[in-house]
Amino acid sequence: MQMRERHCPVCGADCTANLFAEANYDAAKLDAFAYASRKTPEQMHLRLVRCDACDLLYATPVPEAGALADAYESAAFDSGEEAAHAADTYIAHVLRAARRLPDRAGALDIGTGDGAFLERLLENGFTGVAGVEPSDAPIQAAKENIRPLIHKGIFYESAFQPGSFSLVTCFQTVEHLTDPAAVCDAAFRLLKPGGAFAIASHNHRAFSAKLLGMKSPIFDIEHLQLFSPRGVARLLEGAGFKEIDVRAVVNTYPAHYWIKLLPLPAKAQLIALLKATGIGHIPIPLPAGNLFAVGFKK
Repeated sequence: MQMRERHCPVCGADCTANLFAEANYDAAKLDAFAYASRKTPEQMHLRLVRCDACDLLYATPVPEAGALADAYESAAFDSGEEAAHAADTYIAHVLRAARRLPDRAGALDIGTGDGAFLERLLENGFTGVAGVEPSDAPIQAAKENIRPLIHKGIFYESAFQPGSFSLVTCFQTVEHLTDPAAVCDAAFRLLKPGGAFAIASHNHRAFSAKLLGMKSPIFDIEHLQLFSPRGVARLLEGAGFKEIDVRAVVNTYPAHYWIKLLPLPAKAQLIALLKATGIGHIPIPLPAGNLFAVGFKK
């Protein structure tokens, strides 16, 4: 991939000298799951620097946008079970904010995967529901009634009408964006007055990240930036959102997925055993170090 240098994707400061971690990856070891959701961590990452103003860890240099788009388009998908659990987690948070929305007409999910969250929106009375997903495989895995709601490709604001949504969401996707501030700006313009933009992201200040250090799965070749509560609030503030609420998320995933994330030997054999016995599919709630943030367009 062709690489390019960049400044802080939130405030634009040049923090390239403020090194957090040197690059650690081998392009020859990247496979079809390298840019897939909820994959087995490869323990590889780009060069990371810190923006003290935003409390942000961000990668520089990063792959060119076109190369990233190609990588995501061809990424594999095998995490439908996990996607359903994530959708259950995030709809609970969204419904808390939904009490303040002007209506439930118009909802857009950026990075929707197989559309599991779109299904939850429909179940809870949202209309005019749409998703955006760059990868072929999860779209093909979507349910037949959900697949037509998914726009294939990279998110472009011009594909949608300004002021047409009451809700825009971006779950576990903001870390992957080359320009997260631009996407937040676009979400603001697409929302009606009173509408909400909701983000779920990894928290590099979380206890799990401190415990595992650079072996934490948040340090990944896909992740171009990593936020903290202060950083994600600053991102939303910069786009004009008000009454921002940031809180920790307790995620529920099957046992085999939690094992997949840990830096353990012989994980594949252990996961296979857990799935074969049924234990691997038992849902387990854990505070895994994720954030949920929501801001409103006033």
